[in-house]
Amino acid sequence: MITAAEIKKQAEKAYEAFLIAFLKGDLFSPKEIRFGKIRPGETLEKYSHITESIKRLKEHSKEAAGYGYTIQYSEVNNRKIGKQFFPRKILFENEADYLRFIDKEKEFTKFKENVSIIINALPVLKDWVINNPMKVIDHSSKWQDLVAVCQYFVGNPKPMIYIRELPIEVHTKFVEENKGLLKSLLDFLIERYINKTESDFEKRFNLKYYEPFIRMRILDSDLAQHLYSGIADLAIPQSEFYKADIRCKLVLVMENKTNFSNAMNFLTLPELKESMAVFGNGYQIELLGNAQWLSDKHIIYWGDIDAHGFHILSILRSYFPQTKSLMMDFETFDHFRNFRVRGPVLTFNSLPHLTNEESNLFQYLLSLKDGNRLEQERITHQFALNKILQLLRK
Repeated sequence: MITAAEIKKQAEKAYEAFLIAFLKGDLFSPKEIRFGKIRPGETLEKYSHITESIKRLKEHSKEAAGYGYTIQYSEVNNRKIGKQFFPRKILFENEADYLRFIDKEKEFTKFKENVSIIINALPVLKDWVINNPMKVIDHSSKWQDLVAVCQYFVGNPKPMIYIRELPIEVHTKFVEENKGLLKSLLDFLIERYINKTESDFEKRFNLKYYEPFIRMRILDSDLAQHLYSGIADLAIPQSEFYKADIRCKLVLVMENKTNFSNAMNFLTLPELKESMAVFGNGYQIELLGNAQWLSDKHIIYWGDIDAHGFHILSILRSYFPQTKSLMMDFETFDHFRNFRVRGPVLTFNSLPHLTNEESNLFQYLLSLKDGNRLEQERITHQFALNKILQLLRK
């Protein structure tokens, strides 16, 4: 026999469907609760157990409590126990009984208030509300502010300002703290304006965002004086780097580890006329691909001699085919053999944009179980300077 607790679980599961029916304007219809039927053969064998279960069921019913579920009975005649009444149907006859039993009266009242706020301000959101009633409830205290944000974006679908600059009467972190819900709403409201391939909130909804910085050194002091009043070592947002169009001939790209352990190599590069150096920032080397002003430059890439270093070289060369590698050869790898360490492993075994010599070294690294990595900072300063100057003379 079903219990009152089990009835409540079933009733709670039906709550979302109840909300959707309300939003669609459907009148409340009695909600029947499924329960196991009593088979005639059980009535005598389990009679005492069944009658005790029915008694407990009645104690929590509308008949006893004044609200909740109603029990409808059917008469059963048994020659051994006589005429008895057993539950035939358990149901909630009206909305008030249903909501009070599952303790949702106040929540539903607030839900109706929020639905009114949403649809009065933005009628087009009615379908969104019907599809997301539980989101309305889960964020019940926020809808005045959420609607204000949505109204702003409807009127200004391409703000091109930072989130903190949005002229909306909400606290400064409100949008940042509710990006997930706002994404769902704005995808519905301003679909034709969004950048659908972007998952980042700011990029998706045409806002300014914190950009990665690209660090560079102007290796020609005269050029640095002309461009930046003598400042040679600087970092600028990627979008500004794309527009920089620095009038140099050579660009040296260096791998930038997370811990900047090779920073001294970058900082001690020699004075080179019409030249500059860029910290490639590991796999963020892809950021450089949009800097079209690099297309006519002589580009040199100096990375670690390991699988990742060659992978990054291949990526860079896919953007700029003229790229040459520096100190990523068998000679360098052999010269500093005492400093080799275990390197990373890749899931692929070929790279499309390497020269024959580079590809041979890459394959050799893959064949080694240990000692398959030589980091930049293990190469002596004088050796590096000589190699740079040799390459420039070619």
